[in-house]
This record gives sequence, C-alpha cells and structure tokens, in this order.
Amino acid sequence: MIPMPNAYIPGAAPLPAEDEARIARRVALLGPAYRLFYDQPLHLVRGEGVWLYDRDGRAYLDTYNNVASVGHCHPRVVAAMAQQAATLATHTRYLHDGILDYAERLLALFPPALSHVMFTCTGSEANDLAFRIARAATGGTGIIVTDNAYHGVTLATAEASMSLGPAMAPGPTVFPIPAPSAANYPHGIAKGFAAAVTAACTTMAAQGIKPAALIVDTVFSSDGVLPDPAGFLSPAAEAIRAAGGLFIADEVQPGFGRTGGHMWGFDRHGGIPDMVSLGKPMGNGYPMAGLVLQPKVIESFGTKARYFNTFGGNAVAAAVGMAVLDVIRDEGLMQNAATVGSAFATGLRALAQRHETLGETRASGLFLGQDILTNGQPDATRATRLVNALRQNGILISATGPKGHVLKIRPPLPFSLVNVDQFLTTFDKVLTEA
Repeated sequence: MIPMPNAYIPGAAPLPAEDEARIARRVALLGPAYRLFYDQPLHLVRGEGVWLYDRDGRAYLDTYNNVASVGHCHPRVVAAMAQQAATLATHTRYLHDGILDYAERLLALFPPALSHVMFTCTGSEANDLAFRIARAATGGTGIIVTDNAYHGVTLATAEASMSLGPAMAPGPTVFPIPAPSAANYPHGIAKGFAAAVTAACTTMAAQGIKPAALIVDTVFSSDGVLPDPAGFLSPAAEAIRAAGGLFIADEVQPGFGRTGGHMWGFDRHGGIPDMVSLGKPMGNGYPMAGLVLQPKVIESFGTKARYFNTFGGNAVAAAVGMAVLDVIRDEGLMQNAATVGSAFATGLRALAQRHETLGETRASGLFLGQDILTNGQPDATRATRLVNALRQNGILISATGPKGHVLKIRPPLPFSLVNVDQFLTTFDKVLTEA
C-alpha cells in the first residue's frame, strides 16, 4: 500500500457494522487501489455552499474541496447544467456558439499571448496533452518536475507525479528537482530553483535527452504549499526556455481566483507561461478541464496531429463553465479569497503563539499550508491525528507535503469570516485537547 496522509487504514478504528459492510462491498466492487479519507470514513449524502452533510444529517464545514470551488451544488451552476443538458449535449465536431462564447470569455482572463484553448475532461488529460504538445514543439522528451509533485493519473502524468509513490514515478524522461523552499534553497529561492532547472537540463544532456518542459503547480500544493516569495518562478521559466524547453503552469488547483487578487497562480510571479493547464474548479464538480496556450506552441503539433475529445468542450461543459465564471465575478469570490484568506492566515499565526505544535503558516488567498511539528520537527503522525480530530468535530481537512506534516486548507471560495472563526475555535479546542 502506498502511504498517504489521512488515509483510512482497515482495522485502525472501530466502525459501525453497516460501514464495515459498505467498505467491504466497496473493496469487492472497486478493487484495492482506491483510498478513503479519515480513520472513520464519511458517508456523505449532500452538499450546499461550504457545507457537506452525512447520512445522519450532521453538517461538516468543508475546508478542503477545491472542486466545488464556488460552493457545493451552486444553484446557478446546477441550473445552467440542467438547462443545457435538456437542450443539447454534443461534442466539438459540430458548430456550436456555446463553446466559442466560453472560449472567448475564458481567454479574456489571460494575457493576450495566451490566445488558444483546448478542452479536456480532467486536469490529468490537460497535462498529458501539454506533454504531447511540448514534445512536438521542442523535439525534446525530458520533463522537469518538483520532487513531490502531482500532475495527474495518466501514464505520462503519473510518471511525473512523485507524490503518488514509487509504483509509477519517476518515468525515464522525468527529472525531479527540489521544491522551491527556503530549506532547499537557503541562498535564495528564485536563484536556487532556476539553477536546479539548469542542472536538470545538464543531467538530461549527459544522458542524450533534450528538455521538453518544466511543469509546476504554481502554489506547489503537494510539496507543502509554497507560494512565496512572489516572482520566484520567472527565473526558472527563463532557465527552461534557455535550454530549449517550455514552461507549463499547472493551475488545476490554484486557478480560478483561489490565490486571491489574481485569477491564476502564475500571475503572482510575472511572465507568461507557454501553456496553462486547468481543471478541478473549472466546472464546480462537472468534469471539465482545458489547456490554454500560446499559438506558436501548437503549430507543430497542430499540423501533424488531430485533436479530438468526445466529452471535452461539450455543450453542457461550456454552459457550466460560463456559469462558474459568472458566479466568481458576480459574487466577488476572487476578492473574497484575498480578504478571508488573509484573515485565515492571521488567525493561524495567532494560534501558533499559544500552540508550539503549529509551525510556519504559508498562504496565498484561500490556499493555506500549516506545518505541524513536535519539538520543532515535522510530525506527520500528529498531523494525521489532528486531521481526524477535526473530522470528529465537524471540520474536513487533509494533509500534504513530502513528509505528510502540512495541513492543506483550501475551502470553497464563498468561505466567510464566520467560517474562519468556526475553524479557528474548533482547531484551538482540538490542539488544547491533544
């Protein structure tokens, strides 16, 4: 079994007989590769806004789900989905204004140089497509990633996802480098991370491999949430381009306003990526993703290959995506992420003054990482206990990072200051009891 923070371990905690039976049924039907959250897995039956409800009607404050970014079951998104599904649901080989209107609206949120978009169903597909295009554009095959990255579950993206464990990664043309933290680059994150990219290209050359791309999640969520300092990514992008490769910004987790004040994580760093992959929050639960790119990048691929995705960019997806953008704009969710996220980070740092278990808080908008320590050292076991204790107290969260000691906090974007107070009060209680 691949270790996973916050994973359910059979037999670790007593469960009601009906849940034991349901888990056994799940294993029998779905096989052994799936994982469940929490010592006592949740049986959820509905969601609304920032809340999830179990079969007994108990409400849980969701501080983890990035998919339902504008809130669970948002009525405007659900209505758009139902109306279009009741009218027409078909693919992109027929003319349809919906997908064109959505593409124009989406691309208007990017720098003008990023003026093409290709649609997929998942972020994994988007990143897989990005790899194919990068290899066609550069003639190279080498992919640089951070050493605990997650970029998807296709063969190519799983081989570039160190966080999945040793069964898949890294692939023979994947070159991991240390994540951009002060601990890894004590003499400067920007300079050090760019030098690591250059060193990886040198290693490739020694093996007869030409670089194709550097791909990063722009908040480095699987590496422990590493958003700062703003601007540090630009030298790394310059380094990969100097070696003949492309820079891919993976916005599947930080995109669509989550980082607060910016629609995309890469906006905080200056410069323009060659490609930007999108996913999770794009459809607020509807399977929708895409790849935004500079036209010059697609020229070689586009003249030699066809692209088609049966469900990617279908008429229902276009309607849903448009509704999500409407909600982000009309409800001021990007600005809310900045305001509420700042208060959240401030509150966590205040708690750290009274609880030595809490180490550094790293945050950009409503994407936060909180280190959990024992005697000043990372403690994954304690982090897992806290995740499960919060679950027992009605708050859902997870853990991440190469050592599994970072609480990963990314609630739906309508999260309020009242919700922050509830989290902090409950967290204080849990820390005190622990």
